Amino acid sequence: MNETPAIAGRTEAGWFKSSHSAADNECVEVAFHGPTTAIRDSKAPARGVLAVPHATFAAFVEALKG
Repeated sequence: MNETPAIAGRTEAGWFKSSHSAADNECVEVAFHGPTTAIRDSKAPARGVLAVPHATFAAFVEALKG
Protein backbone atom coordinates (compact mmCIF):
# COMPACT_ATOMS: atom_id res chain seq x y z
CA MET A 1 0.00 0.00 0.00
CA ASN A 2 1.26 3.48 -0.85
CA GLU A 3 1.06 5.50 2.36
CA THR A 4 1.77 9.08 3.29
CA PRO A 5 3.82 9.74 6.45
CA ALA A 6 0.65 10.98 8.17
CA ILE A 7 -0.83 7.48 8.11
CA ALA A 8 2.24 5.27 8.02
CA GLY A 9 1.67 2.09 9.94
CA ARG A 10 -2.10 2.04 9.53
CA THR A 11 -3.63 -1.32 8.78
CA GLU A 12 -6.33 -2.01 6.23
CA ALA A 13 -8.78 -2.41 9.12
CA GLY A 14 -8.44 1.32 9.83
CA TRP A 15 -10.07 2.27 6.52
CA PHE A 16 -13.84 2.47 6.14
CA LYS A 17 -16.43 3.51 3.59
CA SER A 18 -19.51 5.62 4.04
CA SER A 19 -22.76 3.85 4.82
CA HIS A 20 -24.03 5.63 1.67
CA SER A 21 -21.48 3.93 -0.59
CA ALA A 22 -22.73 2.46 -3.83
CA ALA A 23 -22.88 -1.31 -4.15
CA ASP A 24 -20.30 -1.23 -6.95
CA ASN A 25 -17.61 0.27 -4.67
CA GLU A 26 -17.48 3.64 -6.43
CA CYS A 27 -16.57 5.62 -3.37
CA VAL A 28 -13.77 6.85 -1.21
CA GLU A 29 -12.48 5.39 2.02
CA VAL A 30 -11.33 7.33 5.06
CA ALA A 31 -9.17 6.59 8.07
CA PHE A 32 -8.59 8.76 11.13
CA HIS A 33 -5.05 8.96 12.42
CA GLY A 34 -3.67 11.47 14.85
CA PRO A 35 -4.65 14.98 13.73
CA THR A 36 -5.55 13.95 10.18
CA THR A 37 -8.26 12.32 8.14
CA ALA A 38 -6.81 10.23 5.33
CA ILE A 39 -8.82 9.80 2.12
CA ARG A 40 -8.25 7.33 -0.73
CA ASP A 41 -10.04 5.88 -3.75
CA SER A 42 -11.63 2.55 -2.78
CA LYS A 43 -11.03 1.10 -6.26
CA ALA A 44 -7.34 2.07 -6.36
CA PRO A 45 -6.08 2.30 -2.77
CA ALA A 46 -2.43 1.90 -3.77
CA ARG A 47 -2.52 5.01 -5.98
CA GLY A 48 -2.14 7.36 -3.05
CA VAL A 49 -3.69 9.03 -0.06
CA LEU A 50 -4.78 12.58 0.67
CA ALA A 51 -4.41 13.54 4.34
CA VAL A 52 -6.09 16.68 5.71
CA PRO A 53 -6.79 18.04 9.21
CA HIS A 54 -9.98 16.67 10.79
CA ALA A 55 -11.57 20.14 10.79
CA THR A 56 -10.98 20.49 7.05
CA PHE A 57 -12.59 17.13 6.33
CA ALA A 58 -15.54 17.93 8.62
CA ALA A 59 -16.10 21.24 6.81
CA PHE A 60 -15.98 19.43 3.46
CA VAL A 61 -18.59 16.88 4.58
CA GLU A 62 -20.85 19.64 5.94
CA ALA A 63 -20.57 21.53 2.63
CA LEU A 64 -21.65 18.39 0.77
CA LYS A 65 -24.71 18.08 3.00
CA GLY A 66 -25.70 21.69 2.33
